Amino acid sequence: MNRVIKQHDLSMIYVTGPGYGGPGLVANTYLEGTYSEVYPDISSDAEGMRRLFRQFSFRGGIPSHVAPETPGSIHEGGELGYARLHAYGAVFDNPDLIVCCVVGDGEAETGPLATSWHSNKFLDPRRDGAVLPILHLNGYKIANPAVLARIPHAELESLFVGYGYKPYFVEGDEPEAMHQLMAATVDQAMSDIREIQRKAREGGELSRPLWPMIILRSPKGWTGPKEVDGKLTEGYWRSHQVPFSDMSKPEHIQLLEVWMRSYQPDTLFDADGRLKPELADLAPRGERRMGANLHANGGKLLRDLRLPDFRDYKLDVPAPGGVLGESTRTMGIFLRDVMRDNADNFRVFGPDETNSNRLGALFEVTDRT
Repeated sequence: MNRVIKQHDLSMIYVTGPGYGGPGLVANTYLEGTYSEVYPDISSDAEGMRRLFRQFSFRGGIPSHVAPETPGSIHEGGELGYARLHAYGAVFDNPDLIVCCVVGDGEAETGPLATSWHSNKFLDPRRDGAVLPILHLNGYKIANPAVLARIPHAELESLFVGYGYKPYFVEGDEPEAMHQLMAATVDQAMSDIREIQRKAREGGELSRPLWPMIILRSPKGWTGPKEVDGKLTEGYWRSHQVPFSDMSKPEHIQLLEVWMRSYQPDTLFDADGRLKPELADLAPRGERRMGANLHANGGKLLRDLRLPDFRDYKLDVPAPGGVLGESTRTMGIFLRDVMRDNADNFRVFGPDETNSNRLGALFEVTDRT
Protein backbone atom coordinates (compact mmCIF):
# COMPACT_ATOMS: atom_id res chain seq x y z
CA MET A 1 0.00 0.00 0.00
CA ASN A 2 2.84 2.42 0.77
CA ARG A 3 4.19 1.85 -2.73
CA VAL A 4 0.94 2.77 -4.49
CA ILE A 5 0.33 5.71 -2.14
CA LYS A 6 3.66 7.18 -3.20
CA GLN A 7 3.23 6.25 -6.85
CA HIS A 8 -0.19 7.90 -7.22
CA ASP A 9 -0.14 10.37 -4.29
CA LEU A 10 -3.13 8.64 -2.71
CA SER A 11 -4.99 9.40 0.49
CA MET A 12 -5.38 5.97 2.06
CA ILE A 13 -6.08 4.47 5.47
CA TYR A 14 -6.01 0.88 6.68
CA VAL A 15 -8.72 -1.06 8.49
CA THR A 16 -8.33 -4.64 9.65
CA GLY A 17 -10.51 -6.92 11.69
CA PRO A 18 -8.24 -9.56 13.28
CA GLY A 19 -8.36 -8.53 16.93
CA TYR A 20 -4.92 -9.75 17.88
CA GLY A 21 -3.34 -8.57 14.65
CA GLY A 22 -2.62 -5.37 16.54
CA PRO A 23 1.17 -5.83 16.49
CA GLY A 24 1.12 -5.55 12.69
CA LEU A 25 -0.45 -2.09 12.69
CA VAL A 26 1.52 -0.84 15.67
CA ALA A 27 4.75 -2.03 14.03
CA ASN A 28 3.96 -0.39 10.70
CA THR A 29 3.10 2.96 12.24
CA TYR A 30 6.36 2.71 14.20
CA LEU A 31 8.39 1.92 11.08
CA GLU A 32 6.84 4.79 9.10
CA GLY A 33 7.71 7.19 11.95
CA THR A 34 4.20 8.21 12.98
CA TYR A 35 4.23 6.33 16.28
CA SER A 36 7.35 8.09 17.54
CA GLU A 37 5.93 11.47 16.58
CA VAL A 38 2.76 10.82 18.60
CA TYR A 39 4.64 9.13 21.47
CA PRO A 40 8.16 10.64 21.60
CA ASP A 41 9.27 8.27 24.38
CA ILE A 42 8.95 5.41 21.85
CA SER A 43 11.93 6.65 19.86
CA SER A 44 13.05 5.20 16.54
CA ASP A 45 16.11 3.44 17.95
CA ALA A 46 16.92 0.33 19.96
CA GLU A 47 15.78 1.84 23.26
CA GLY A 48 12.52 3.04 21.77
CA MET A 49 11.92 -0.33 20.18
CA ARG A 50 12.54 -2.02 23.53
CA ARG A 51 9.94 0.22 25.16
CA LEU A 52 7.52 -0.50 22.32
CA PHE A 53 7.89 -4.25 22.85
CA ARG A 54 7.64 -4.11 26.61
CA GLN A 55 4.50 -1.98 26.68
CA PHE A 56 2.65 -4.26 24.29
CA SER A 57 -0.22 -6.15 25.95
CA PHE A 58 1.12 -5.31 29.40
CA ARG A 59 -0.21 -3.46 32.42
CA GLY A 60 0.06 0.26 31.91
CA GLY A 61 0.97 -0.33 28.27
CA ILE A 62 -1.10 -0.74 25.15
CA PRO A 63 -3.71 -3.37 24.17
CA SER A 64 -2.94 -6.47 22.13
CA HIS A 65 -5.35 -5.31 19.43
CA VAL A 66 -5.70 -2.14 17.42
CA ALA A 67 -7.02 0.43 19.86
CA PRO A 68 -8.11 4.08 19.63
CA GLU A 69 -4.66 5.24 20.69
CA THR A 70 -3.04 3.45 17.73
CA PRO A 71 -2.11 6.12 15.16
CA GLY A 72 -4.13 5.79 11.97
CA SER A 73 -6.83 3.63 13.52
CA ILE A 74 -10.55 4.30 13.16
CA HIS A 75 -11.47 0.74 14.04
CA GLU A 76 -11.11 -0.83 17.48
CA GLY A 77 -10.21 -4.36 16.53
CA GLY A 78 -10.96 -6.36 19.65
CA GLU A 79 -14.36 -7.52 18.42
CA LEU A 80 -14.82 -9.02 14.98
CA GLY A 81 -17.51 -8.17 12.45
CA TYR A 82 -17.37 -4.45 11.76
CA ALA A 83 -14.26 -3.82 9.68
CA ARG A 84 -16.00 -3.36 6.35
CA LEU A 85 -18.80 -1.27 7.84
CA HIS A 86 -16.23 1.14 9.22
CA ALA A 87 -14.27 1.11 5.96
CA TYR A 88 -17.31 2.08 3.89
CA GLY A 89 -18.44 4.60 6.47
CA ALA A 90 -15.09 6.33 6.13
CA VAL A 91 -15.30 6.78 2.35
CA PHE A 92 -18.90 7.99 2.10
CA ASP A 93 -18.77 11.70 1.12
CA ASN A 94 -14.94 11.49 0.98
CA PRO A 95 -14.28 11.28 -2.77
CA ASP A 96 -10.49 11.21 -2.54
CA LEU A 97 -10.16 8.60 0.21
CA ILE A 98 -9.36 4.90 -0.29
CA VAL A 99 -9.59 2.39 2.55
CA CYS A 100 -7.68 -0.87 2.38
CA CYS A 101 -9.79 -3.28 4.45
CA VAL A 102 -8.41 -6.71 5.36
CA VAL A 103 -10.80 -9.40 6.59
CA GLY A 104 -9.73 -12.82 7.86
CA ASP A 105 -11.47 -16.21 7.82
CA GLY A 106 -13.01 -15.83 11.26
CA GLU A 107 -14.39 -12.34 10.84
CA ALA A 108 -15.78 -13.30 7.43
CA GLU A 109 -18.14 -15.73 9.20
CA THR A 110 -19.69 -13.14 11.52
CA GLY A 111 -23.17 -11.86 10.73
CA PRO A 112 -22.30 -8.14 10.45
CA LEU A 113 -19.39 -8.83 8.12
CA ALA A 114 -21.31 -11.26 5.93
CA THR A 115 -24.04 -8.64 5.51
CA SER A 116 -21.68 -5.73 4.95
CA TRP A 117 -20.41 -7.10 1.64
CA HIS A 118 -23.51 -5.36 0.29
CA SER A 119 -22.19 -1.96 1.33
CA ASN A 120 -20.90 -1.52 -2.23
CA LYS A 121 -24.49 -0.98 -3.38
CA PHE A 122 -24.50 2.35 -1.54
CA LEU A 123 -21.17 3.56 -2.91
CA ASP A 124 -21.52 6.39 -5.44
CA PRO A 125 -18.26 6.77 -7.40
CA ARG A 126 -19.16 10.37 -8.22
CA ARG A 127 -19.04 11.65 -4.65
CA ASP A 128 -17.66 8.81 -2.49
CA GLY A 129 -14.22 7.31 -2.11
CA ALA A 130 -13.43 3.63 -2.56
CA VAL A 131 -12.80 0.53 -0.46
CA LEU A 132 -10.34 -2.16 -1.51
CA PRO A 133 -11.43 -5.30 0.38
CA ILE A 134 -8.83 -8.02 0.90
CA LEU A 135 -10.31 -11.31 2.06
CA HIS A 136 -7.45 -13.25 3.65
CA LEU A 137 -8.15 -16.98 3.65
CA ASN A 138 -5.68 -19.34 5.30
CA GLY A 139 -7.98 -22.26 6.00
CA TYR A 140 -8.68 -21.91 9.70
CA LYS A 141 -10.15 -19.71 12.38
CA ILE A 142 -8.82 -20.06 15.94
CA ALA A 143 -9.14 -23.83 16.03
CA ASN A 144 -11.63 -24.81 13.32
CA PRO A 145 -11.75 -24.93 9.53
CA ALA A 146 -13.14 -21.83 7.80
CA VAL A 147 -16.09 -22.09 5.43
CA LEU A 148 -14.99 -19.64 2.71
CA ALA A 149 -11.53 -21.20 2.61
CA ARG A 150 -12.99 -24.66 1.97
CA ILE A 151 -15.52 -24.10 -0.82
CA PRO A 152 -14.38 -24.65 -4.45
CA HIS A 153 -12.58 -21.83 -6.23
CA ALA A 154 -15.33 -21.36 -8.82
CA GLU A 155 -18.01 -21.21 -6.13
CA LEU A 156 -16.05 -18.65 -4.12
CA GLU A 157 -15.52 -16.51 -7.20
CA SER A 158 -19.20 -16.73 -8.13
CA LEU A 159 -20.20 -15.75 -4.60
CA PHE A 160 -18.32 -12.47 -4.75
CA VAL A 161 -19.31 -11.70 -8.32
CA GLY A 162 -22.86 -12.13 -7.06
CA TYR A 163 -22.11 -9.66 -4.28
CA GLY A 164 -21.10 -7.14 -6.94
CA TYR A 165 -17.31 -7.42 -6.89
CA LYS A 166 -14.58 -8.25 -9.37
CA PRO A 167 -12.42 -10.70 -7.39
CA TYR A 168 -8.71 -11.09 -8.03
CA PHE A 169 -6.97 -14.11 -6.52
CA VAL A 170 -3.48 -14.04 -4.98
CA GLU A 171 -2.57 -17.60 -4.03
CA GLY A 172 0.61 -19.44 -3.08
CA ASP A 173 3.19 -20.17 -0.40
CA GLU A 174 6.47 -18.86 -1.83
CA PRO A 175 7.03 -15.41 -0.26
CA GLU A 176 9.02 -13.79 -3.07
CA ALA A 177 6.62 -14.92 -5.79
CA MET A 178 3.63 -13.91 -3.68
CA HIS A 179 5.04 -10.42 -3.07
CA GLN A 180 5.33 -9.84 -6.81
CA LEU A 181 1.88 -11.27 -7.49
CA MET A 182 0.33 -9.15 -4.74
CA ALA A 183 2.04 -6.00 -6.04
CA ALA A 184 0.77 -6.59 -9.57
CA THR A 185 -2.74 -7.33 -8.30
CA VAL A 186 -2.84 -4.19 -6.15
CA ASP A 187 -1.77 -2.19 -9.22
CA GLN A 188 -4.61 -3.71 -11.22
CA ALA A 189 -7.14 -3.00 -8.45
CA MET A 190 -6.02 0.63 -8.20
CA SER A 191 -6.32 0.97 -11.98
CA ASP A 192 -9.86 -0.41 -11.80
CA ILE A 193 -10.81 2.06 -9.05
CA ARG A 194 -9.41 5.04 -10.97
CA GLU A 195 -11.24 3.99 -14.13
CA ILE A 196 -14.56 3.52 -12.29
CA GLN A 197 -14.25 6.96 -10.72
CA ARG A 198 -13.14 8.58 -14.00
CA LYS A 199 -16.15 7.21 -15.88
CA ALA A 200 -18.52 8.39 -13.17
CA ARG A 201 -16.99 11.82 -12.58
CA GLU A 202 -15.99 12.77 -16.11
CA GLY A 203 -18.22 10.63 -18.30
CA GLY A 204 -21.38 10.66 -16.23
CA GLU A 205 -21.55 6.86 -15.97
CA LEU A 206 -24.46 6.02 -13.68
CA SER A 207 -24.55 2.21 -13.74
CA ARG A 208 -23.29 0.42 -10.64
CA PRO A 209 -19.75 -0.87 -11.26
CA LEU A 210 -18.10 -4.11 -10.22
CA TRP A 211 -15.61 -2.89 -7.61
CA PRO A 212 -12.31 -4.79 -7.34
CA MET A 213 -11.44 -6.96 -4.37
CA ILE A 214 -8.54 -9.30 -3.59
CA ILE A 215 -8.87 -12.83 -2.26
CA LEU A 216 -5.54 -13.71 -0.66
CA ARG A 217 -4.79 -17.36 0.06
CA SER A 218 -1.67 -18.09 2.09
CA PRO A 219 -0.70 -20.69 4.69
CA LYS A 220 -1.75 -20.02 8.27
CA GLY A 221 1.27 -19.10 10.36
CA TRP A 222 3.15 -18.44 7.13
CA THR A 223 6.96 -18.26 7.57
CA GLY A 224 6.67 -19.35 11.22
CA PRO A 225 7.92 -22.65 12.67
CA LYS A 226 6.71 -25.55 10.55
CA GLU A 227 6.55 -27.86 13.56
CA VAL A 228 6.71 -27.49 17.34
CA ASP A 229 7.27 -30.57 19.52
CA GLY A 230 6.65 -32.73 16.47
CA LYS A 231 3.20 -31.22 15.82
CA LEU A 232 2.29 -29.40 12.62
CA THR A 233 2.18 -25.60 13.11
CA GLU A 234 2.59 -23.69 9.84
CA GLY A 235 -0.41 -24.24 7.61
CA TYR A 236 -2.49 -25.51 10.53
CA TRP A 237 -4.74 -24.09 13.25
CA ARG A 238 -2.07 -24.43 15.95
CA SER A 239 -0.28 -21.37 14.57
CA HIS A 240 -3.26 -19.28 15.71
CA GLN A 241 -2.42 -20.15 19.31
CA VAL A 242 0.82 -19.40 21.17
CA PRO A 243 3.11 -21.61 19.06
CA PHE A 244 5.27 -22.57 22.05
CA SER A 245 4.08 -21.36 25.41
CA ASP A 246 6.41 -23.40 27.64
CA MET A 247 9.54 -21.23 27.56
CA SER A 248 11.15 -23.34 30.29
CA LYS A 249 12.21 -25.66 27.49
CA PRO A 250 15.59 -24.61 26.10
CA GLU A 251 14.66 -25.97 22.69
CA HIS A 252 11.70 -23.59 22.57
CA ILE A 253 13.93 -20.60 23.24
CA GLN A 254 16.26 -21.78 20.49
CA LEU A 255 13.37 -22.27 18.11
CA LEU A 256 12.09 -18.75 18.87
CA GLU A 257 15.52 -17.29 18.11
CA VAL A 258 15.82 -19.18 14.82
CA TRP A 259 12.34 -17.98 13.87
CA MET A 260 13.02 -14.34 14.69
CA ARG A 261 16.41 -14.34 12.96
CA SER A 262 14.83 -15.78 9.82
CA TYR A 263 13.51 -12.25 9.16
CA GLN A 264 17.13 -11.00 8.98
CA PRO A 265 16.83 -7.99 11.32
CA ASP A 266 20.54 -7.25 10.88
CA THR A 267 19.82 -6.32 7.25
CA LEU A 268 16.92 -4.04 8.21
CA PHE A 269 18.27 -2.01 11.15
CA ASP A 270 21.60 -0.34 11.84
CA ALA A 271 23.73 -0.83 14.94
CA ASP A 272 21.63 1.72 16.87
CA GLY A 273 18.38 -0.08 16.09
CA ARG A 274 17.21 2.47 13.54
CA LEU A 275 15.49 1.38 10.35
CA LYS A 276 17.99 1.74 7.50
CA PRO A 277 17.40 4.93 5.48
CA GLU A 278 16.70 3.16 2.21
CA LEU A 279 13.92 1.17 3.92
CA ALA A 280 12.52 4.14 5.84
CA ASP A 281 12.30 5.94 2.51
CA LEU A 282 9.74 3.39 1.29
CA ALA A 283 7.05 5.00 3.42
CA PRO A 284 5.08 8.02 2.16
CA ARG A 285 5.75 11.46 3.61
CA GLY A 286 3.83 13.45 6.19
CA GLU A 287 0.06 13.05 6.18
CA ARG A 288 0.20 10.58 3.29
CA ARG A 289 1.44 7.98 5.78
CA MET A 290 -1.45 5.71 6.73
CA GLY A 291 -0.76 6.31 10.41
CA ALA A 292 -0.86 10.08 9.93
CA ASN A 293 -3.73 10.42 7.45
CA LEU A 294 -6.16 13.07 8.69
CA HIS A 295 -9.14 10.82 7.98
CA ALA A 296 -7.81 8.46 10.64
CA ASN A 297 -7.13 11.29 13.03
CA GLY A 298 -10.55 12.86 12.79
CA GLY A 299 -10.12 15.54 15.41
CA LYS A 300 -8.09 17.49 12.86
CA LEU A 301 -10.96 17.41 10.35
CA LEU A 302 -13.89 18.16 12.64
CA ARG A 303 -15.89 21.32 11.99
CA ASP A 304 -18.38 22.64 14.50
CA LEU A 305 -21.99 22.46 13.38
CA ARG A 306 -23.94 25.68 13.06
CA LEU A 307 -26.68 24.94 15.56
CA PRO A 308 -29.81 26.99 16.18
CA ASP A 309 -30.81 27.73 19.75
CA PHE A 310 -32.69 24.66 20.93
CA ARG A 311 -34.87 26.84 23.17
CA ASP A 312 -36.54 28.25 20.06
CA TYR A 313 -38.05 24.84 19.45
CA LYS A 314 -39.69 24.33 22.81
CA LEU A 315 -43.26 23.11 22.96
CA ASP A 316 -45.30 25.47 25.10
CA VAL A 317 -47.60 23.63 27.49
CA PRO A 318 -49.55 26.33 29.36
CA ALA A 319 -51.67 23.79 31.22
CA PRO A 320 -51.37 20.05 31.89
CA GLY A 321 -53.01 18.04 29.11
CA GLY A 322 -53.73 21.19 27.12
CA VAL A 323 -51.45 20.57 24.14
CA LEU A 324 -51.15 17.62 21.76
CA GLY A 325 -47.50 17.23 20.73
CA GLU A 326 -44.72 14.74 20.05
CA SER A 327 -41.13 15.17 21.17
CA THR A 328 -39.69 13.38 18.12
CA ARG A 329 -41.69 15.48 15.67
CA THR A 330 -40.35 18.60 17.38
CA MET A 331 -36.83 17.15 17.17
CA GLY A 332 -37.40 16.58 13.45
CA ILE A 333 -38.02 20.30 12.99
CA PHE A 334 -34.81 21.06 14.89
CA LEU A 335 -32.84 18.54 12.76
CA ARG A 336 -34.37 20.02 9.59
CA ASP A 337 -32.87 23.38 10.41
CA VAL A 338 -29.52 21.82 11.39
CA MET A 339 -29.37 20.11 8.01
CA ARG A 340 -30.40 23.29 6.19
CA ASP A 341 -27.56 25.21 7.83
CA ASN A 342 -24.96 22.41 7.48
CA ALA A 343 -25.79 20.87 4.11
CA ASP A 344 -22.23 19.69 3.46
CA ASN A 345 -21.41 18.54 6.99
CA PHE A 346 -24.44 16.81 8.47
CA ARG A 347 -26.23 13.56 7.67
CA VAL A 348 -29.12 11.71 9.27
CA PHE A 349 -29.03 7.94 8.87
CA GLY A 350 -32.40 6.22 9.02
CA PRO A 351 -32.38 2.59 7.83
CA ASP A 352 -36.10 2.65 7.02
CA GLU A 353 -38.11 4.68 9.49
CA THR A 354 -37.16 8.33 9.30
CA ASN A 355 -40.71 9.44 8.56
CA SER A 356 -42.55 6.99 10.77
CA ASN A 357 -40.26 7.97 13.62
CA ARG A 358 -41.70 11.48 13.25
CA LEU A 359 -38.56 13.06 11.79
CA GLY A 360 -40.34 13.79 8.51
CA ALA A 361 -39.62 17.54 8.62
CA LEU A 362 -36.14 16.62 7.31
CA PHE A 363 -37.64 15.89 3.92
CA GLU A 364 -38.47 19.57 3.56
CA VAL A 365 -34.75 20.23 2.99
CA THR A 366 -33.34 16.90 1.73
CA ASP A 367 -34.31 13.91 -0.32
CA ARG A 368 -33.55 10.34 0.58
CA THR A 369 -30.10 9.26 -0.56
